[in-house]
Amino acid sequence: MDRYTIDGKTQAMMLAVRELSLDKLAAGSKNWVNERLIYTHGYGITMNPVSRFTKEGLPEFVLSNMPVESTQKDVRVTRPEIYFGEITNWPVYVKTGQKEFNYPEGDANNYTTYEGTGGIRMGSFFRRLLLAWTVGDITKVPFSDDVKADSMLLMRRNIRERVSELAPFLEFDDDPYIVIGTDGALYWIMDAFTTSDRYPYARHINFRNRPLNYIRNSVKAVIDAYNGTVRFYVFDPDDPLIQSYQKMFPSLFSSAGQMPDFLQRHVRYPELLFRAQAAIYSTYHVENEQVFYNREDVWTVAQQGRTQQGPKSADTIEPFFILTRFPASKELEFVSILPFTPANRNNLIGWLGGRSDGDKYGTLRAYRFPKTRFVDGPLQIQARIDQDPQLSSQLTLWNQQGSTVIRGNLLVIPLDDILLFVEPMYLQAERSPMPELRLVVLATQDRLAYAPRFADALSQLLTGRAAPAAAPSQGAEQTTAKNESGSVQSLIRRANQAFSDYQRLTAEGKLGEAGVKLDELKQTLQELNRQELK
Repeated sequence: MDRYTIDGKTQAMMLAVRELSLDKLAAGSKNWVNERLIYTHGYGITMNPVSRFTKEGLPEFVLSNMPVESTQKDVRVTRPEIYFGEITNWPVYVKTGQKEFNYPEGDANNYTTYEGTGGIRMGSFFRRLLLAWTVGDITKVPFSDDVKADSMLLMRRNIRERVSELAPFLEFDDDPYIVIGTDGALYWIMDAFTTSDRYPYARHINFRNRPLNYIRNSVKAVIDAYNGTVRFYVFDPDDPLIQSYQKMFPSLFSSAGQMPDFLQRHVRYPELLFRAQAAIYSTYHVENEQVFYNREDVWTVAQQGRTQQGPKSADTIEPFFILTRFPASKELEFVSILPFTPANRNNLIGWLGGRSDGDKYGTLRAYRFPKTRFVDGPLQIQARIDQDPQLSSQLTLWNQQGSTVIRGNLLVIPLDDILLFVEPMYLQAERSPMPELRLVVLATQDRLAYAPRFADALSQLLTGRAAPAAAPSQGAEQTTAKNESGSVQSLIRRANQAFSDYQRLTAEGKLGEAGVKLDELKQTLQELNRQELK
């Protein structure tokens, strides 16, 4: 998740890189030449707005295809090859006698040769022996005609391993993210932290299975996905620990002001730090010392039902990013948010946001809800969704016959003096890996609405209108249906017609009317069953 400026407007976008996985190679293709010389890198990136989908419920891509194609002139990728990434764990040799696989192209493949500055030059025969021994290729490299003196060895290509080798005294966030530069290149950004367990008079928390009571997001690491170049930018120069490390390694760090502007526009509040602060805030939001001492007002991060097969069990909500405007603010902000509930209860009691833009970067904004007013929490909102008869019938039907309903993250968004809950629902066929958006469910404290698109659901929510009922038949058909309601043949015809109407309305996206027809079908089948038992 990130934000980009498209046509002069800031928009929330989803991005994913296409890295290469050697595990997917066929057994007959797993050999030293393929793994070290040919299959050397991933290729390309996809990008789509978070809120726009095709009629089929698939993402509306801004970047897609191979080679990468863009639908917006503001976003372009000129260097799509990914030699350094999150799952790139093996060393490779580039600028060799072999062409490197780029992407499939019709009946053939597209190949390339590395043109970057990364890597270690192989050089003389003795140097090649030494480098081959370092990566475990001592029995291969000396006897390969493809690896030459000008060839380059790319090693430590996993970006987590790469930054940890350079700065082992820093802790790194688990969620690096990709950024498309204005130069068309791809860059990874990783948040880095200084930590300690010896800060006086501070509470400890469990951090990666060890106690910790000091953490600061002092550094942003940037890794070039093509060349592997790493830069460490100091974003918290007041941190005494990073000041010490800067004195020890003066050439390793750069100031935040030296980070290119196009990268600074994409820095964000780090997820790992936000979770740690949320854990502390759940207790330390209390201002009355007696209440604090007695632990009378302890919060927990809210829970939601599992994303598949309904909320039969609950998971703690993970931080998620949204573009939003705070009340009394005119600017859109990229914010990481977490909702809170009282300990052992499900109603919403608070909401915490980590801000990522401009002068507000690195600050938190908290909302507290009055204890005298009951506000539904995520689990209660999901229970209301499950109890809606039409929606419940639709989800039950979708979860049958080789398909699965996937429930997206339940977003909790403050809008002036109300809270808006948003839950997308996807349908995934058993034989297809591609989920499709089928419903967007919106809820407030006293209303619930759903439709295939967010705008339609919002319109229903704001106007307060219920899903339209099916129109009755007219004239002689009404009389005939009434007179023949008790006959078996009439019931069969009614059941067939209800099922046909249900299929048609579902295809047209009129889910409210389709739900009515589904209920009519059930009632007709029950009546038919009673007739047959007589």
